[in-house]
Amino acid sequence: MSKKITNTTEADQFRWSFLHPRYWLTWLGLGLTILPSWLPYPVLVRFGSWIGRRLYYRGGKRVDIARVNLDKCFPEKTAEEREALLKANFESVGIGLMEVVIAWWWPRSRLEKLVRFKGLEHLDSPQGKLLLIMHFTTIEITGAFIALRHSLDATYREHKNPVFEYMQRKQRQRYDRRSRLLGRRDVRGMLRSLRGGRTVWYSPDQDYGPKQSVFVPFFGVQAATVTGTSRMARMGRAQVVPMVLTRLPNAEGYELEICEGWSDFPEGDDHKDAETVNRFIEARVRKHPEQYMWLHRRFKTRPEGESGFYK
Repeated sequence: MSKKITNTTEADQFRWSFLHPRYWLTWLGLGLTILPSWLPYPVLVRFGSWIGRRLYYRGGKRVDIARVNLDKCFPEKTAEEREALLKANFESVGIGLMEVVIAWWWPRSRLEKLVRFKGLEHLDSPQGKLLLIMHFTTIEITGAFIALRHSLDATYREHKNPVFEYMQRKQRQRYDRRSRLLGRRDVRGMLRSLRGGRTVWYSPDQDYGPKQSVFVPFFGVQAATVTGTSRMARMGRAQVVPMVLTRLPNAEGYELEICEGWSDFPEGDDHKDAETVNRFIEARVRKHPEQYMWLHRRFKTRPEGESGFYK
C-alpha cells in the first residue's frame, strides 16, 4: 500500500517508485490520452459526442440516475423532450472527456484561441474570493482556462493511485505554479488562502450527505445543500464570486464569465443562504441544461420519512 501524501511539496515530486511495474498500465493509459490531443478541436468535439452517444445507448446506472434527475427537475417537459435532453447531456459528457485531454495536454497558445473572457475585473480587488463553480461537464477545462488569467487555489478529490495523483496535480498546476491544490476537506487550508486574499475554487452543488447541510429547493425538489458556502465566506472574510463556463455551439469555443460578487452574502441564516446559492445555480443550469452534470445523485439524501429516488 502506498504512503499517503499530506505535504504539498512532497505530493508534487516525482518518485522512483512510480516506475514500478504495477503502475505501467497507468502510465500507458495516460500516454494514450496524449494522442487525441493532437487532433483539431472540432474533431475532438465530434469524437466526444460520439463517445457520449455510445454511453447513452449502452445505458447503465449513470444514465438511469441522470434520467431520474431530469424527470424530477423538468416535470413541465414531455417524456420525449426529457429523453432528448438526456441524450444531448450524454453527448456533452463525452465532449467533457475530450476536454480533459485538452486541459491536460494542450499548450497555452492553443487554449488561448478557444476561449473569450468576460468579467475578469470582478476578481481584481484584494479581498479573498470564494469562486463558486458549478458541476457542468466543462468543469475540467474551466480550471485550465481561468489559470490563463488568474491565480487561484482549488479544492479537489485526491486519487488513490499515486501515479495518477501525481499527474493530476502536475497537469492542473502547469499554467499557474502559484496555485495550491487543497483536499476537499482541508477547511483550514481554504481559510488561510481566503484570509490571505487568494481566490479559492469551491463547488457546493452536489449532495454531500446530511451533515452540515440543510434542505432547500433545487428545481422545486428539496435537496440537501451544504452550508459551507456561507460559512467559508464568513470565516474567510471573503466575497462569493460565481464563475460559469459555457460551451458554444458549432465548436466555436467557450465563454468564461466571472459574475459580479455577492455583496449581501451571507445573510446569517443557513436556509436563506443555501436558497440563494441554489437559486443562482438553477438559473444558470436552465440556460444550458444539456451541459450540466446530471449523472450525479443530487437528491440521494432525502428528508426523514421520504423514500429515495434512485434504484
